[in-house]
Amino acid sequence: MWREKDMEEEVSDAAKGDLYAFLHIAPDAPNEDIRKAYRQWAQVYHPDKYQSLEMKNIATENFQRIQDAYEILIDEYKRQIYDIYGMEGLKSGLELGPKLNKLEEVREELEKLRRRKEEEKQNARIRPTGSLVANLSLPQYLQGDSIMRGMAISSDVQAQVSKRNTVGIGGNLLVIGESGTGNLSMTARNQLSSVSSIEFMATSGLRSIIGLQTSRQLSVHSTGTSGIMINPTDGTVNLSNTWTRQLSETSAGNIQLVLGRDSSIAVGWQKKDDKSSAAGEVKFGTSSFGVSCHYTHKFSSKSHGRVVGRIGSRALEFEVGGGRKISEYSTVRMLYNIGIQGITWRFELNRGGQKLIIPILLSTGFDSLFAAGALLIPSSAYFVLKKFIFKPYFLSRDRKKALEKMENYSLQVEEARKNAEKAQKLLKNVSDRKKNKQMEMDGLVITKAVYGNSRALKRRNGSDEVNNDVASQVSDVALPLNFLVDDSGTLKLHEGIKKSGIMGFYDPCPGESKLLVINYTFNNQRYEVSVDDLDQLSIPNENHRH
Repeated sequence: MWREKDMEEEVSDAAKGDLYAFLHIAPDAPNEDIRKAYRQWAQVYHPDKYQSLEMKNIATENFQRIQDAYEILIDEYKRQIYDIYGMEGLKSGLELGPKLNKLEEVREELEKLRRRKEEEKQNARIRPTGSLVANLSLPQYLQGDSIMRGMAISSDVQAQVSKRNTVGIGGNLLVIGESGTGNLSMTARNQLSSVSSIEFMATSGLRSIIGLQTSRQLSVHSTGTSGIMINPTDGTVNLSNTWTRQLSETSAGNIQLVLGRDSSIAVGWQKKDDKSSAAGEVKFGTSSFGVSCHYTHKFSSKSHGRVVGRIGSRALEFEVGGGRKISEYSTVRMLYNIGIQGITWRFELNRGGQKLIIPILLSTGFDSLFAAGALLIPSSAYFVLKKFIFKPYFLSRDRKKALEKMENYSLQVEEARKNAEKAQKLLKNVSDRKKNKQMEMDGLVITKAVYGNSRALKRRNGSDEVNNDVASQVSDVALPLNFLVDDSGTLKLHEGIKKSGIMGFYDPCPGESKLLVINYTFNNQRYEVSVDDLDQLSIPNENHRH
């Protein structure tokens, strides 16, 4: 699906790399390389080289693009602005060279612009989170009381005030029946070094707490955390120590020891990979004990299932449910819980860092028939609605949005395609001559090359043929790549430059990730390689052999 935000980023990023791609040079190329590349391309695109009016017009248009690219990159001031802000920076009045006389003044102005950009990034580092929990009770409502059993509100804002310092402020309010309580908390964290940090925290309210916590990476795979919590009201002190060890790439274990009013020791384990996550903990304390575990499995990029179990001196419950991503930032989740508190359905809406949680107590007692019905009836209704209403609706909506995006940018893509075809006309004679020369000496010959939507190209399943569905999202770029093969029989594409900016290329699917797939021959051997849009490529390479 085409995404407007991604499209804007695509256009902006492409603008920053096009000029280097036009001249086929690296982003850090010195002025001598820029001049050399300009002279080479000027020979190809000079209008005087062509007799027909059509080819002369095409050459004039592309020759002007090469000149514009050269004039910007060879000018130190313009190049600095272009590297930071792209073409938009030059078009928006940030062309500082003619306005300022001294290089120091230009650098000072650029530094101001950089600081402004950093301030914008700092503002983006403010991370607000919060939750609203509304407890509902069906038995209470059936007895004639209010259905609302209680409510809890919490909010927290974390702000990175500097590279090493983060501060936060938060609070919560809990109301049960006609009574309530709340507190205010503040935290300040300093990253002392790359391996250690210290955090100060304070809470005021019904139970005030002052605490200090330090964390240090003990080894490559181990981290230790120590903390002290003091209640200034009654003078009680709690000490805690936690040791965490990375057991593998996807799993970790931890041991926590707490000494104080409620002393305890806990042993935990966590595992997380692309498809699932699981965790478990065993905890023994002076006044309680408990065992808990959970398992979450991702069925797709949008949906997941979850199973939770808890048993101990204060809990005995089982929970099952799942969730689905309904937009880029929003997820809904429905969970069924059965335990000593009764039977509960819980609904959750997560959007960004905000949560709305609605637990509905269905029954305070346990009846096997009611418990089964409370699980099976809503679950069955959900799957029926999903299959016949929700899924068709969202598929239809996504197709409609995709078509709208395609229509909005189809003219832009069509114009880019025509420009690429014009450029290839100018490159064809030299490209064919280079290709024939390489064939005679069993050198590097690009036999097939396609560039476009990475998912569409991967769906070929290894086939050399491009079907109709894929053809609309890719472009044939064998000709311009043969043109770029140098006299020594090598081809190099620079890192960090979008390949859509190369002469004879264009972007057939703005906003989507792209892939370049090349089949080539060298010394009578066949090779194939795939490379992402921004990655470097150097061929021939023995690792690409079939």
